[in-house]
Amino acid sequence: MFLLSNIFNDPERMNHLVSIAQTSLYPMIEGAIKNTIPLTLITFVLGLILAVLTALARLSSIKIFQIIARVYVSIIRGTPLLVQLFIIFYGLPNLGVTISPFISAIIGFSLSVGAYASEIIRASILSIPKGQWEAGYSIGMTYTQALKRIILPQAARVSIPPLSNTFISLLKDTSLASLILVTELFRKAQEIAAKNYEFLLLYIEAAALYWILCTILSFIQGSIENKLNRYVAK
Repeated sequence: MFLLSNIFNDPERMNHLVSIAQTSLYPMIEGAIKNTIPLTLITFVLGLILAVLTALARLSSIKIFQIIARVYVSIIRGTPLLVQLFIIFYGLPNLGVTISPFISAIIGFSLSVGAYASEIIRASILSIPKGQWEAGYSIGMTYTQALKRIILPQAARVSIPPLSNTFISLLKDTSLASLILVTELFRKAQEIAAKNYEFLLLYIEAAALYWILCTILSFIQGSIENKLNRYVAK
């Protein structure tokens, strides 16, 4: 409290902080628009595709598919995301495979989302009553047709809330990409703070921008859930 009172009682210091906050706002927003948001969207879409394939593999009657999916999920969930990013960006060059920072981040985050979201999708599919399958078979549908036309649409509605939370968490996790040189929102804050040493101010400003983005996403999530609830019998 003493330090804060000193800052508020020092007009020159206050003006200096306000000036830094104003000048740093645009670069951080630019980092969010150019890298944070695209990285979140791309990795979520790719991760979701991987998640559906992994979930179906886990539910498959083919043993080899089950084993591959289980091993993949176990490895990704059992190791830190930061370590995975470091292996992809800093480790693979030892094998002669050099990947750009942004692509490395896409690969790392997509693998992570795919593993975690696959369990959400698998649980959503298993939550659909077996009678739904039987209804599809009774009208002559094959397994694939019943899955595509009956099961997956219902499972999608069930999985929307947890998948939305995964999307919001992914947005925050993209800050880890700063450690592999992706100039996203947090990386911009680090670069600016390294020049003027106002770490507290700039990190709070970055946190505020993440909070605003997550609040917007939460509002969108609520709107989607309300629309889907119209089709639920009450």
